[in-house]
Amino acid sequence: MKKLTLLAAAAALLLGACAAPGPTYNENDAMSAITAAEHETSRAKKVNYEWRDTSKLIKKAKAAVKKQDYATAVKLANKAKRQSTNALLQYEDQKNAGPRYN
Repeated sequence: MKKLTLLAAAAALLLGACAAPGPTYNENDAMSAITAAEHETSRAKKVNYEWRDTSKLIKKAKAAVKKQDYATAVKLANKAKRQSTNALLQYEDQKNAGPRYN
């Protein structure tokens, strides 16, 4: 009986969490996220380590702002920024890569 009650409580919590509305964004939030993504991308470009799709994501985020879909714009801009951050980490990790002749 305890297992059934516990299972029902867990299901209720899970369904309640799924029904909760996500954060709401406005144009300032979206533009701020796009600016941060562009800044991080410019840092990656300086070391010639920009990933292929990052600028495409920023363009899509700007298009989403024009359509007033701010949640999508923030999501895409954050993904672009994350890609640029990862590109910089990859650069730092691999800048001394090369053949080792031991």
